[in-house]
Amino acid sequence: MASATDLVRRFRGKRVLVVGDVMLDSYFEGTAARLCTEGPVPIVKRTSEIRQPGGAGNAAANLAALGAEPRLLGIAGNDTTGAALRSALIERGVSDEWLVQDETAVTLHKLRILADGQYVVRFDEGDTSSQSPGVIQRFMQSLDAAIKGCDAILISDYTFGSISDEFLLRLPALHFERDIPLIVDSKNLVRFSRVSATVVTPNNFEASLLVDPSAPVDTDFARLGRRLLSVIDSEYAAITLAKDGVLLADRDGHCVHLPAHPILRANDVGAGDTFAAALALGLASGANMGVAAEIGIDTAAIAISKPHTSTVEHQELLQRVNLRELASRVDTGDAALVRLLETLELRRMVGERIVFTNGVFDILHAGHVEFLRQAKAQGDLLVVGVNSDRSARQLKGRNRPINSERDRLALVGALDAVDYCLHFDDQTPSHLIRQIRPHVHVKGGDHSGVELPEAEAVREGGGEVVILPLVGNLSTTSMIDRIVSLSFSPEVEAGVVND
Repeated sequence: MASATDLVRRFRGKRVLVVGDVMLDSYFEGTAARLCTEGPVPIVKRTSEIRQPGGAGNAAANLAALGAEPRLLGIAGNDTTGAALRSALIERGVSDEWLVQDETAVTLHKLRILADGQYVVRFDEGDTSSQSPGVIQRFMQSLDAAIKGCDAILISDYTFGSISDEFLLRLPALHFERDIPLIVDSKNLVRFSRVSATVVTPNNFEASLLVDPSAPVDTDFARLGRRLLSVIDSEYAAITLAKDGVLLADRDGHCVHLPAHPILRANDVGAGDTFAAALALGLASGANMGVAAEIGIDTAAIAISKPHTSTVEHQELLQRVNLRELASRVDTGDAALVRLLETLELRRMVGERIVFTNGVFDILHAGHVEFLRQAKAQGDLLVVGVNSDRSARQLKGRNRPINSERDRLALVGALDAVDYCLHFDDQTPSHLIRQIRPHVHVKGGDHSGVELPEAEAVREGGGEVVILPLVGNLSTTSMIDRIVSLSFSPEVEAGVVND
């Protein structure tokens, strides 16, 4: 399976159709030194003015920044704000070709005024809900033109009226005919309850409101995910939880919590748009839902560390994902183990087969490499447990290991066949196996015909034990014995043995 880094590299050139409420986000920034004599409000002396695409426009701008080719379908008025919106889109690499102009509409606009970095007020204006039959017809014609050659569909519905009933009636067939991912990000999911979405991305409040409008917000995220999918026709639900990350649920009742990255000073404007855009690109690039959601979280974490309605560049995301993958390959602490277990649960959710094996791996040799390659072939991903220094001494004697646990972890984790590597401190990996719950536990042929002490732990998790035949006659102990014998041989003492 392709790594997250490889998947992000595939973003370039992907075509994503974005349909929804396109708006202009304006920021007037200034300084406030005194209060107005006309009322108890600050006088703000303007220092800068920033205009950026918002709503569906922000999702499209993020797609463009990530290297994709967005096709943005929405409605704008024939007004000054509409002209500014089109300019802002084009400036960020988003074509306005499929933006339908409605002479009677007022372009959606959010104007934020900030003084010394603090919000003073936000003005909202615009209305795109009163669409004439002619506008709807042009919208549907643009839809048919824009969808050609697309790799995914992203709905960005802020309930301002751009999504018509006619579009909703057409959407299920459009999704079925194209057989591409359909991502629905809507403030009113009930309208999309029968569109057969690939994934819906409500926040906690929106999901709770749909499940039971009269009840308080449900804080049992797993229960909420299952209840949501009982009333929405979608393969998955990715419920965004702000600083608490994302709850991912599927129709089989599986749920997994994906934590968010801590941000010192977060700006959450447009975070949902960014998450949905990256999630769509991940799915369009061949990622399973779990990996696509993790990429979405990575992207949103970068976006909220920036001011205003921000976009994330392709290289920024590539660097972050690559660093996360490098860090996750070798597990050195409890927090990292928790993250690994969450990742494995995601992989299990999408049907991947988890393989586990363990050993001291003191002096890595060709036999180890071939054994791990054969172990990986038993499933989709390989997790390797490496004995800590303390447990290695208990198993091998007081003069072992030769290499420290940190070095042994690094060497094993660097092998192509190994997806994740972590150390354990017991003489047997039973406790670790109970946590990981592998589908397959692999051991070498020197354990053939004996009951492994960890076999019961494997069976408890529903897994099986597979014994692989020994590869050659290499062993770490024999290599050490050979080194020792050479060090005391006459040839060495005479200086005739080369390094």
